Amino acid sequence: MTAGFGAARVLVLLFGLSLLVGGIALIALEGGAGTITGLWVGGAGIAIIIAALLERMRYRSDATDRSGAPTGAAGGEPAGTRLDARFQSSDEVFLDPTTGRRMRVWLDPSSGERRYLAED
Repeated sequence: MTAGFGAARVLVLLFGLSLLVGGIALIALEGGAGTITGLWVGGAGIAIIIAALLERMRYRSDATDRSGAPTGAAGGEPAGTRLDARFQSSDEVFLDPTTGRRMRVWLDPSSGERRYLAED
């Protein structure tokens, strides 16, 4: 979560935190009927916080994501990444909708694992 902890994720975390605090305030101040509403609001805040903390970069492998290596183009593998020989270039190519970068899918036929590399 070091390199990919961007401003959007911080805003989502702050929104989740505000819902959590608002839910606690509803429970504490309203009681009775406010308790149910407070539980729903606070629960939504907790769900948003957990989702923001667990969300991964879009096109990275688990190994690259865990290593903390910088993100490659369009969130894929870092530039200059050499994939294992088990990965084969596929015919699947797409434009990343956020960056407009052309991405190629590399596939391990034995496991179905996919990797994504930007094509320059």
